[in-house]
Amino acid sequence: MGHIGLDRTAGGPRPGSSRRQRLRLGGSTLGLTAASPADLVQQLERGFSFKTLQALESRSGLAVSRLADIVGIPERTLARRKVSRRLTPEESERLLRISAVFEDAVDLFEGDVAAAVNWLTTPRRALGDRTALAYARTEPGAREVENLIGRLEHGIFT
Repeated sequence: MGHIGLDRTAGGPRPGSSRRQRLRLGGSTLGLTAASPADLVQQLERGFSFKTLQALESRSGLAVSRLADIVGIPERTLARRKVSRRLTPEESERLLRISAVFEDAVDLFEGDVAAAVNWLTTPRRALGDRTALAYARTEPGAREVENLIGRLEHGIFT
């Protein structure tokens, strides 16, 4: 999560980077409202509402059950989270990481959510023939997916 509000480009902000920052800080793909990194940390420490999973489902078209699997929430635990209406801080952080990768992919495909989801769910040779979403389950994996997206944005095909 160290990338919150930061641009991957070395040459300075790219067009639309203020929107990128709002997405990162506000968690718009999760339906969050955070005015600052401190607000986001507080929300993470409390654990996100179950509705954040549903918000990402709505924006991505990926089923809650699939998102939960990517985030590492077993089916029975997911049922308990739905009843309690809250994710743990750890689950929330993993969900935020996946939403950031989703946002980066949507940016790569210039707003085309279907193309982004297709790219995220298709095995990639550069990721050891794993999907970007599966690879992004861990922090180092998410960083590698973000690096791959950055290379693709700059026309470096790997």
